[in-house]
This record gives sequence, C-alpha cells and structure tokens, in this order.
Amino acid sequence: MKNTFQEHIEVDCSSKNFNWWHAVINSINDGILVIDREGIVRFINPEYTKITGVKSDIIGKPLIEYRPGAQLTNALKDQQCRVGVYRKEKNREYMVDMAPIIIEGKVAGAVSVCKSLNEVDKLSKELRRQTEKLKNLENRMDSIYEAKYTFEQIIGREEGLRHVVHIAEKVAESQFPILVTGESGTGKELFSQAIHNKSERQHGPFIPVNCAAIPSSLLESELFGYGDGAFTNAKKGGKAGLFEIANNGTIFLDEIGDMSYDLQAKLLRVLQEKKIRRVGEATEREVDVRIIAATHRNLQQLVNKKQFREDLFYRLNVIQLEIPPLRERKEDIRKLVSSFIKYSTANASYKIDEYTLGFLQSYHWPGNVRELKNVIDYATCMAEGTDIMFHHLPQFMIKDEQSFSDVLGKVDKPNQTLQEAIQDKECAFIQEILRKYPNNIGGKRKAAEVLGISLATLYNKMKKYHIHF
Repeated sequence: MKNTFQEHIEVDCSSKNFNWWHAVINSINDGILVIDREGIVRFINPEYTKITGVKSDIIGKPLIEYRPGAQLTNALKDQQCRVGVYRKEKNREYMVDMAPIIIEGKVAGAVSVCKSLNEVDKLSKELRRQTEKLKNLENRMDSIYEAKYTFEQIIGREEGLRHVVHIAEKVAESQFPILVTGESGTGKELFSQAIHNKSERQHGPFIPVNCAAIPSSLLESELFGYGDGAFTNAKKGGKAGLFEIANNGTIFLDEIGDMSYDLQAKLLRVLQEKKIRRVGEATEREVDVRIIAATHRNLQQLVNKKQFREDLFYRLNVIQLEIPPLRERKEDIRKLVSSFIKYSTANASYKIDEYTLGFLQSYHWPGNVRELKNVIDYATCMAEGTDIMFHHLPQFMIKDEQSFSDVLGKVDKPNQTLQEAIQDKECAFIQEILRKYPNNIGGKRKAAEVLGISLATLYNKMKKYHIHF
C-alpha cells in the first residue's frame, strides 16, 4: 500500500497541480537539487544555479559526471543526513545540507539544499544581534532582581541605629527568617538588601514584593505562579511565581501585615516545608528561599485582633530588627543631608546654611529618612546657585518655622553655636518631661512615649546630657 506522501506526489505530478508545486519550489530562496536512486539529476531550481553556477542542462544526467566531488550520492548509500557542509568552487562559497529521500522504507533519491555563504553571514549576524539582545535583556532582568545596598551604605552613628546594624550583620549569614519593623520611610528594604548582600545568597536573586500594592486576588499567583489553563487568559504552559524566581536567593515581603489571612496559611507552608504549589496544579515544587518580611504595623496587635496568624507571626519573628525613626536619630541628620545633596546634585559644592540645618534637626519627620531625602531633592531644585537656604524648603515645612524660632529666641548663652543651643533646649525639655513622672522604669517609659522616642533612646540621651533621675 502506497503511503499518503507518495500518493500526493503521483496525483499532483499527473495533474495541473504540478505547475503549482513547481512554482512553489522555484520561489524558495535556497538552492535545491534532487537526484533519483540511480544518481540521475531530476530537478534543480533557479536559486541552485544562482548559488552554484550549475545550469539546468544537467537534468537527466548523472550528477557524479558533472560534479565529481559531490557528496550527495553518498546519501544514497549510507542513508545519512549531512548538515552544514562547506563548499568552495572558483569564486563561489556556500553551505550545503543533504538528506536521502525515503519512501516506504526504501531510498528513492536524495536532495541537496544549499545557501550562499553571504546569506549564511547575514543569518549569523542576525543571530549574533538577537543573541546580544537576549543577553542585554537577561542583564536587565538580573539588575531588576539585584540587591544594591550594603551595610557600608547605611549612614548614621546614632547608638540605636548602630545596634540594629550590628545585629543585622551577625544574623545575615544565618538562614533564619527575619522580621524587619519600623515606621514607613525608615529604610526597611535598605536593611533587607544589605542582609542579602552579606549572606551566602548574595549571588542569588533578591526579589522585593509589596504585599500592600498587589490586590489579594492577584498576589497568590504572583508569589506562587500558576499552571497551564489555571484561569481565563492564563499564559500557555503556566508561569513561575516569585518564590521560584527567588530560588537560592532572598524574597523580601514588604508590608506583610497587609497580606490576606488565607494567603498567610500558604506562606506558612513555604516556611515549614520549603515547598510551593502553583495555582491550578496538584504537584508541589521545592524552593530554597530565605524570607525577609517587613511591616510598619504592630503584628502582635494584629494577632490579637485575629487579623494575622499567630503561627506565622512566630515563624517570621525568629529574628526581629526594629529600625529607629529619624526623630530618634537627630545627630545623624547632618550626614544624611550631606549624602543626599551629593546624590541629588552630583555636585560637591552645594552646601546648606546652619540655620536651615538646625531646623531640619528639630523637625519631627513623620516620613522619616525617605521624607528627608525628598525635602533635600526639592531644596536643591529650588536653590539659586549652590547655597541651600531656609526659604528653599517645601512650604509645609516653612509653616513650622515660628515654633523653631521661638525656641532659639530663648537662648541664654549668646556665644553658643546653633547646634549647642539646640542640644541645650533638648536637654532642658527632656528634664522637664522626666519631672512629671515617677522616677522608675514605668515613669521613664511614659516619658519616652510623650517625647516620641523609644525607652532605649531616652536612656542614651540621659547619658549624653548627664541627666540623673
């Protein structure tokens, strides 16, 4: 019984469709030559003549007589394909692919397909161009998932901050989950990136995820991926989630307190079993990922309100780092301002006057370090020349000048520097608040709360100003 391919050949060759097939082959940009099982040339197309110089009068004659070095006849004997054979004849260079034609298990002939070396060069150049584009894209993807910051880039000498840095450096090389807490803008992601770059995973990806920015309905598939046909418009073949992309690296779950209660249970399983399951799939996949979570919310209060899983809280809270707010780091503001000016202007000649700097040190900074950077960016844009003055600050801050001026107007020592005057007032204010409360741990905790600083910071300032209560 003849196979379908052979039947098509016989039917088409005996019908008007032969001309159609002939036109198709002649329109191909590759050169084609066909021999039968006896080695007789049965067909060549015009492109073959153009590439090799062999004319159509060879049809009906033995190939080996006209082209003694031809390897195509070898395909009749060993039935092997040959790919990328280089040929040079006179001033013509080309590449040849050869294959036997098999019909019903028997050799019926052989076909040679050739391409001009110029065309091969064009394809090679295009391949190199596309390879370079792919490499650049991969580099861009790597940079997206690369941690930029190190501990050396954390600016500040305030004792509370240095204590957190010291702990972070020690735990960086462990594999435990870390919970980073602190107000918005204190630098929780900066610390997380520094931890990653200090760890054994530093050459792996660092994947940041803002749990509050992604709708709960989408966050699951973003984190865990999805299988083929998991939902309408799902990508064919499925998609890897961020946990899989973060394999051998770190995933930073920012604003973990905003994650839905149901999704928290799946995160708990990752922590316990180190496995994930894509949405719409039954099989589990192993992942080796370190989890660093961050929040500005009080997770213990959320646990008490049944808004955060208690078991997940204790899993995440193996190591907790609490980043102090900027209002507890007033002595670091000068260095931060200097660094932000350099970053914002790339010009070392910019400077800020002492009055403006003193105001910035007295400000309460609800947005913390991020707000300070935004203020410096704004001020450098508003400055005429390279001098940053008070009137270059945002309007919402200028409204607070009167209270700052009132404090400075009560300076008792006319020869004091601005910094000394501010420290004197801070010392006096702390003593005034301490006098209002009992001289015990409970009283000091209440005083620290009124002052808007931590108990540890209060003790540090009492030591600095030699306050004895």
